Amino acid sequence: MAAYHSGELTVQRRAALTERAAVAEGALHTVIPDVAADFLATQRWLVAGTADARGRVWCSLLTGAPGFLRVRDRGTLDVDALPPPDDPLADVLGRGPATIGALALEPATRRRMRINGTSSPLPNGSGWRLRVAQVFANCPKYIQKRSPSPAPCADGAVVEGDGLTDAQANLVGRADTFFVATTDGSAGADANHRGGAPGFLRVHSPTLLSWPDYVGNAMFTTLGNLWLDSRAGLLVPDWESGGLLRITGAARVLWGAGPGDRTVEFTVHHVVSVSSGGLLSDAPPQYSKFNPPDAPAQ
Repeated sequence: MAAYHSGELTVQRRAALTERAAVAEGALHTVIPDVAADFLATQRWLVAGTADARGRVWCSLLTGAPGFLRVRDRGTLDVDALPPPDDPLADVLGRGPATIGALALEPATRRRMRINGTSSPLPNGSGWRLRVAQVFANCPKYIQKRSPSPAPCADGAVVEGDGLTDAQANLVGRADTFFVATTDGSAGADANHRGGAPGFLRVHSPTLLSWPDYVGNAMFTTLGNLWLDSRAGLLVPDWESGGLLRITGAARVLWGAGPGDRTVEFTVHHVVSVSSGGLLSDAPPQYSKFNPPDAPAQ
C-alpha cells in the first residue's frame, strides 16, 4: 500500500480528519488494478502535471483515440501521445525522466482515476511511459456530467503573459471545472480535478485567484503537496470553443475558524492560452448535486 507523506498527514491532522483519511488510505495502490486498466483503455484524454525545466509546475492535456492509454503491465502505463509544441511540458514529457501526476476523468460517468509515477520516453518516440508509484480512484463529488471530446488542433496565436487578460479572467470566472497539478517537492507529483458551481473559481485580480476547498475523501493529496511545496499549475478548459488556459504560479491554503473552513489562494506567475486542442462539449452540463452555491467574488 502507498502510504501518505508528511504533508498529507499534517493537513489531515489540522482538518481533524485523520480517522477518515486512514480508511481512505486503503484505496491507494502501487500497481494498476484490472478495473483501472479496463477504464484507462477506453479513455480519450489524460491530464498530466509536472515541473518544466525552469521548475515551474504546469498542468497539461493529452488526447488520443481509445487505446492510446495502454497498461503494459501492472506497474507501467504507456501514453501514446505528446503535448503540442506550444505546451510548456512538451519537452519534459517527450524526453523525461520526470515525476508525473496523471488523471483520467470520464465526466459522463463521473469516474476518475489518478496515476502518479516517473516517466520515460517510449522507444518509438510517440509518447511516454509512466512507471507507477501510486494509483487510486476518487469519489464522483463535484464532477459535472458532460460528454466532451478532444478538439482538433488548429493554427492560431498562443497568448502568453504574466497575468490574466479580460477574456481569460472571464473564462476563469465562469468555469465549473479546472485541473490542478502539484508536487511534494521531491519524489511525488499529482494531478487533480476541482469542480463547483460557476463562480467557485474566483478572480480577485489578473494575478490572484482563489477557490474553496470542499469536503472530499480526506486524503488531501493536493493540499498535502502544497504544505510542502507551494508551486502549482492550473488547466482551465473552455468547453464551448475547445481552447485551453494554462496557468503556473504558487498556492497557499488559508484556514478559517473551523477545521473544515479552507480556501486556496493562487498567485499567477505566467499564463499560456491557446484557442484549440482542448475539449469540446456540445451540451450544457448536468451539475453535481454536491456543488455548494458559490457567488462570484465581490
